[in-house]
Amino acid sequence: MGTYMNTIPLPDPHLKSISLTDAQWIKIKAELQPAHPPSVFMIRDKMKSTLGFLPRWHREVEYTEGAYSSAKTNIVLDFYSENKRTMFLLRFGGIIGNE
Repeated sequence: MGTYMNTIPLPDPHLKSISLTDAQWIKIKAELQPAHPPSVFMIRDKMKSTLGFLPRWHREVEYTEGAYSSAKTNIVLDFYSENKRTMFLLRFGGIIGNE
């Protein structure tokens, strides 16, 4: 038997990720969902091939005066296609730029 290597393809290092607030992600996802089957949002490989990105949740904790004061969660979209990233920015630039 051969050995299997579990390799996860990384996003293109030349493509910049897009960071969104929770509110922005909710609006964008609400616009995307009617146009795509539910499996696109449940299966990461399908999301990557269809939409060109994978979301990840990033939590920042603020530390002030010796204690943690608050936590902020951002959704970061890692893009795998320059074309799909460009189309995403054209389509959702209004949502991203307004908040």
